[in-house]
Amino acid sequence: MRLIVVSNRVTIPERHEKAAAGGLAVALREALEQRGGLWFGWSGAVAEGAAQQVRQVQRGNVTYAVTDLSEAERQSYYLGFSNRALWPLMHYRLGLTDFQRSDYMGYLGVNRRFAKQLAALIRPDDLIWIHDYHLIPLAAELRRRGVTNRIGYFHHIPWPSADVMGALPFSSTLVRTIAAYDLVGMQTELDARNLIDGLVTMCAGRTDGQRVRLGARETLVQTFPIGIDVEAFRRLAAASTRQAPVPLRAARETLGERKLVVGVDRLDYSKGIVQRLAAFGEFLRGHPEHRGRVSLLQIAPPSRSDVPEYAELDRLSDEVAGRLNAQLGEFDWTPIRVVKKAYSRSALAGFYRRAQVGLVTPMRDGMNLVAKEYIAAQDPADPGVLVLSRFAGASQQMGEALIVNPYDTHEVAEAIRTALAMPKSERIRRFEKLYATIAASDIDWWTQRYLDALAGGAAAQAVPVEATGDKKPRAGARRAAGSEAVAVKRPPKPGKAGKISTGSRRKGRGTPPPSLTVGQP
Repeated sequence: MRLIVVSNRVTIPERHEKAAAGGLAVALREALEQRGGLWFGWSGAVAEGAAQQVRQVQRGNVTYAVTDLSEAERQSYYLGFSNRALWPLMHYRLGLTDFQRSDYMGYLGVNRRFAKQLAALIRPDDLIWIHDYHLIPLAAELRRRGVTNRIGYFHHIPWPSADVMGALPFSSTLVRTIAAYDLVGMQTELDARNLIDGLVTMCAGRTDGQRVRLGARETLVQTFPIGIDVEAFRRLAAASTRQAPVPLRAARETLGERKLVVGVDRLDYSKGIVQRLAAFGEFLRGHPEHRGRVSLLQIAPPSRSDVPEYAELDRLSDEVAGRLNAQLGEFDWTPIRVVKKAYSRSALAGFYRRAQVGLVTPMRDGMNLVAKEYIAAQDPADPGVLVLSRFAGASQQMGEALIVNPYDTHEVAEAIRTALAMPKSERIRRFEKLYATIAASDIDWWTQRYLDALAGGAAAQAVPVEATGDKKPRAGARRAAGSEAVAVKRPPKPGKAGKISTGSRRKGRGTPPPSLTVGQP
């Protein structure tokens, strides 16, 4: 049984290219190499003229099948309906939702073309996994072409309530296409409930809990909170203390003994970056004893610069940071540094480990893997503290973080103060529980659990939440086959970083489960 992965964006690796340690892209490549499979989607390129043909490239046991978009398709399908209508709507930002009928028609047209091109590549026993909001109607288009394979969908971002979703024209038609999937995966229970409620109230579906019936089809909606490669990221962070990347060495020289608060996000209005800067300014005003002793580093690489709202956010973040630095800074201390460039995973892991506070305060987020990376990167003997938005999906698993309302700048400011003043014993207690949670629901767990359900196996079990109780699990213990196959680990001891290898995390685990990824929207 082959695995077919479909995502909006597909990047074909160069021959003999070495994958970066950890990350979803690595997990995808390993999974498809092991099983043999196909990864289909947009090449990222824009071609002249009308619809483009599919180009297939073989890399080992994986076939990459990509197609270009025309400029008209990019404008309507990608920049238009996907990113100016669906993205803000699903992040509860109705005021930013810009619906154009021509964009919606373009969105459906690209999904129809993708279905036509993909259908020609599908074998009868293939398992198909489609990812994210760009491709919601793709399964319905495949069914129209006679595809009867089991098809799953994973929604990486929030799914709003039915009344919010209903503000979108043609929303009931779009939501109804979900019924073409055999399995729909959501990040949180709230997202799953919202979708099921939408299928019932907007489409007259019937449900007994997790299963929804529309006409002759039955769709299973379940929660699959996405994880990270915890072990690989831990090793990456530990290695940064011995051989620091250039940006981290420069930061250490600049900071000296000062404490560091770090935020890492794409430059997107859903991430709450401007509100976070304001909260840090309020923290310094309310607690002047910390002036000159702590700095905020906000890493925010730009994204979707063709969308006007993002250009405005770029300008506003610079304005707010500049004003606060002018009001609060000293000649030898800059309170806030906003860096709008991307850094390597190694450099990010080092920044996380150096920071006493991880500030993860999106206004709304499907999961937010930065929160999990921050915990994975910490020194177990002297960990930092995670301040986490209650509107991030990760907050449902990571209750030992300081959970805040990102709309309340005073609450976020006080959480920063609390985090910086927290005794080491309390920091270690919180860290150990958080680490156990993210290790128990890592990327291998996520992919295995989803694919088991998609293949028609037993219904997925309960989602691991923050570790509780006094009994500590044996490091590396894995449940018996046929259960959730969850690895539960203690936080590593100091000085046990080991050598980094993309394959090292597989040793001793038997046959690794298949893992998947999706390209950056």
